[in-house]
Amino acid sequence: MPALTTILVGQIGKVFWLRVEGRGTFQDSVQVKRAFQSVIAVGTRDLVVDLERCPMMDSTFLGTLTGTALNLMEHGGGSLSVLNANQRNQQLLTELGLDHILDLDVAGTAWPSERREACAQLATCGEKGADCKEEQTKHVLTAHQTLSEVSGENKGRFRDVIHFLEKELSVPQALAASP
Repeated sequence: MPALTTILVGQIGKVFWLRVEGRGTFQDSVQVKRAFQSVIAVGTRDLVVDLERCPMMDSTFLGTLTGTALNLMEHGGGSLSVLNANQRNQQLLTELGLDHILDLDVAGTAWPSERREACAQLATCGEKGADCKEEQTKHVLTAHQTLSEVSGENKGRFRDVIHFLEKELSVPQALAASP
């Protein structure tokens, strides 16, 4: 059984820092989306996702990052920098074309002074598990639709997932709960 993921966040100078400790999955993506939305709403435009302790990310988590970066671009600019990605995560980001949307720091040179402060400044992001199933399903759908909009290849990759989730959301909840 995989270890639980912890999302740590902090404001370091003008930068909002989010560290993923464990796997970046759909289970954490609503929490991450809310964290990003709250800091963007108060004017923060420089966001960092630190993946030093993140061995892998699923497509929903990747879609959440992509949606946030696109949101910044559409509403006055800013950046979402991805730091310390291992080879597997770098490969995922580049194969999906996300290295053109996110600032992928492969060299390890972005935000040098903030990197030093990150360890001391980060706190747990919030409680997991408070999301209802419908909200989680809608978020997973939106994340995959966002990834599909990035490139034509991604449309084919995620077509079945999107179709399944749309179908699941269109079933009245009373019927979905019955055996």
